[in-house]
Order: sequence, then C-alpha cells, then structure tokens
Amino acid sequence: MTARAIPSSSRRANVTETSAGGGVPTPPPARRRRAPLGWRTRLEIVLLVGPALVMFLAFVIYPVVMAAYYGFFRWHGYGPATDFVGLQNYITIIQDPSFQEALMHNGIIVVLSLVLQGPAAILLALLLNRRMRGQSLIRVLIFVPYVISEVVVGTGWSLMLQTTGALNSFLEKIGLGSLATDWLADPNIAIWTLMLIITWKYVGFAVIIFLAGLQGIPDELTEAAQIDGASYWQIQRQIMFPLLGPTLRIWAFLSIIGSLQLFDLVYIVWGQYVASTAGTSTMATYMVANGRNAGSYGYGNAVAVVLFLISLVVALVYQRFVLRRDTAGALTERNG
Repeated sequence: MTARAIPSSSRRANVTETSAGGGVPTPPPARRRRAPLGWRTRLEIVLLVGPALVMFLAFVIYPVVMAAYYGFFRWHGYGPATDFVGLQNYITIIQDPSFQEALMHNGIIVVLSLVLQGPAAILLALLLNRRMRGQSLIRVLIFVPYVISEVVVGTGWSLMLQTTGALNSFLEKIGLGSLATDWLADPNIAIWTLMLIITWKYVGFAVIIFLAGLQGIPDELTEAAQIDGASYWQIQRQIMFPLLGPTLRIWAFLSIIGSLQLFDLVYIVWGQYVASTAGTSTMATYMVANGRNAGSYGYGNAVAVVLFLISLVVALVYQRFVLRRDTAGALTERNG
C-alpha cells in the first residue's frame, strides 16, 4: 500500500490519500471561528475590569509617570516645577557614595534573607507537615510575628536592643555582661541585628507558603517511596524538595523584591541618621532622608525612579531565567 501527499496552498498540514483502496482524501480540519462577543459580555468585561484598571492607572502608573517627570527638575514640593536639570539628579544619585552604600546594604539583605530564612522555613515546614501534638498552636505562634505591625515590631526590638535595654540587662544578670554591646549603633553588628529582626518577623510567612506547597504534594508519592524502602530524608530529598521547587522560587522572588524595597523596620529602629552611620541604610531610607526630609522632592522622585527601575530589572531577569520553567507550563498556545 502506497500513499501520496497532496499539498495544500492554504494550509500547512498535508492531506494523505490511500491509493490501494481508492480512498477519498481526508479533508483538513475546519478552522473554528470564535463567536463574536455580544454586548452583554462586553458590558460585563467593562464593569469587572474597568474599576480595577482605573485604580491601577491612578495609583500605580500615574505616580510612576509623575515621579519620572519631577525627577528631571530641581523641585521643592510646592508650586510648578520650572527648574529643569535634565539627568543631573540621576547622575548625582549614581555618583553619591551614600547611595552606593545603601545599594550594597540592600544587596546584603537580599542574600542574607534567602540564606537565613529559606533553610529555617523549610525545616520548620517539614516539621509542621507531620502529625504532632500542638501543631496548630505552633503554626499560629510562628505566623504571629508576620501579622504584627512593623511599627510595633520596630519599637519593641529597639527598646530591647538599646544599650540600657532588656537584652543587655539580661546578659549582665546571668553573668555574661562582657557580651553586652551596642546592638544598634555598632557598624559591625547592626546589619546582623537587622537580619535577626527581619528573620523573626518574616520567617512565618515563608513557613506558611512552604506548608501550602508540601500539602499540595500527593500522599501516594511518599507512600510508594516508603514501600520501596526509602528513608524519611531520602523522601524529602528526592521527592519533596524537587516538587517544592516552584513554591520555593516564588517565595525567593517575593523575598528579593521585599528586601530591595525595605524601609519601615530600618527607619523605625535606626532612624534616618543612625541608619547611615550604623551600616543599615537602604535605598528607601536614602530616598526619604535626601528627598522629603531634605526638601528636595525632585531629587527624591529621581531616587524613587531608580529604585523602581532596579526592582523592575531584577523582577524581569528573575522571571526570564528562574521562573521561566514555572510560567511556561501555565501558558497555553492558541491554535490556528
């Protein structure tokens, strides 16, 4: 039996015909045409998407555009912006050693947040994923710091960690007074103090995300591995960790963006002036200190644009090279 292909100029698919039985060529599948949207459907789309789109344009796009506009002026926050300086604000930002130091601090916070919070959250999630007494209570206690206001967290930790605070007093009472130090102002310790506060507050969020990812893994996989004689840690290493990869990558993305935009805890605990001398300043605290507090709103808007662009570039690069495998499976390609 032989077959010959009949080319079609209007379609890419070839149609085959069987010559032995005198078969009839199989017609190509008809292209389905999408039905036009009715006025009711269009009205529903406008009513559902319209308010969200207006809010997005008003509170996201418009502020970014206006910040970029005022960044080209020497503007003090009142009256029309008339003193055009071009790219001078951006050149000053890039050349300012204080901004470079703040950018370096943000980079350190990004790395340490991933290194400290990730392993701790995974271990806690694996522990809480097993049946144990008081499991719900432990989950609540771990998650409580995340829902506490940053103002409360920053104020409480600043009171405990000052030179006459509770921590140094406790060390002196137990005979470890030699370990008492200035936890907030010492440049060699302050960054680690900040990471302690950040880890204490945000590790609960990571634990909840990892628990959701672990509970989404089918029990049949672990049961089959146990039947095959796999140990507990072999199951975690060979099954749980690989399947937890998408959840881990999403958490890492959120942690990176949050670390780049960190402001509230640093500003509350250290303030705008102590943060720079203690080595805990960030791009956001630099923006407030040199923008609003200095009365240079044009310069502050330029810093905000630089911070936005850095976050945007990091997000795009991360999505391109890290989240690509996760987003590729979630997107479908339209046929035709």
